[in-house]
Amino acid sequence: MTTQPITIDGRTVGPDSPPYIICELSGNHNGSLERALELVDAAADTGCDAIKIQTYTPDTMTIDSDLPDFRISGGLWDGRTLYDLYREAHTPFEWHAALFARARERGVTMLSTPFDETAADLLESLDCPVYKIASFEVTDLPLIAYVARKRRPMIMSTGLADLGEIERAVATARENGCDDLVLLHCISSYPAPTDQANIRTIPHLAKAFGVQVGLSDHTHGTATSVAAIALGATVIEKHFTLARADGGPDAAFSLEPDEFRQLTRDCRDAWRSLGDVSYRLKPAEKQNVVFRRSLYAVQDIAAGEALSAANVRSIRPGHGLAPRYFPDVVGKHARVSIARGTPLAWHLLD
Repeated sequence: MTTQPITIDGRTVGPDSPPYIICELSGNHNGSLERALELVDAAADTGCDAIKIQTYTPDTMTIDSDLPDFRISGGLWDGRTLYDLYREAHTPFEWHAALFARARERGVTMLSTPFDETAADLLESLDCPVYKIASFEVTDLPLIAYVARKRRPMIMSTGLADLGEIERAVATARENGCDDLVLLHCISSYPAPTDQANIRTIPHLAKAFGVQVGLSDHTHGTATSVAAIALGATVIEKHFTLARADGGPDAAFSLEPDEFRQLTRDCRDAWRSLGDVSYRLKPAEKQNVVFRRSLYAVQDIAAGEALSAANVRSIRPGHGLAPRYFPDVVGKHARVSIARGTPLAWHLLD
């Protein structure tokens, strides 16, 4: 299958364009609209292409229950109920218009992850230009179908999903009208261990499904995202916070503003460094060709004198015959006197 570039909110996403960097705010607003707006401003200042929020309420995600099925065991949120976590982390529906407006004022695309039909409808009313499907919802084919019928570009994370589940999700999106699709390789662990990132999956996803592919990165730091660019990722999503010390549901594995700016720069530099398969002399190299080795007279050589390893050497710079001619030069005689420091040329030799 051929992997074609797509367009998100006027921005081309593909291998010939800089990587599309998504700044995920998630629940790091800590329940404050003012902080959420500060996050949008700070995210915009990092140079990212898009800012992502999540659109749900605790009641659209789960039920308020303390039964064992609804309690988290292990990890960053150990002991909490799902309802309690989502109540803390959710971005209220009534905030959305202000957040979208602020992002547009800052010239940055705002997008979101809808977790049910009411969320998708709210986002459509705000002219959300692209929808994200979270890893945990990639098996919710009715939700994928509903979102796909909005006929907007879609980004789907693939954490937890096997190849068959991804195939069904992609087919559902396609069958319901999604023409522009991005798959994000993802390890749904918070944080994700770097040694389990398995980013070699990225080119395989692109080949298997013929779509743009990227990384939703939950590892600490920026190295995994930068490495993903080298493997062909065209989209990077990373969590963002004003300060990890301020706390928040996702703060522990989120980047602070200076770190996210570095991520953005490093990912784009990594993309620029890919270039093409080329063995031609590069413009930046041309002035240094002269510093290659070549054959020089390293002693005065009288006319008629034989050339030898004692009076001819391969040294820098590169104005003389190439070093590969050394065996052909040794034993020849000087046609004229050759002064020490003279680059050898065939017309000087008999």
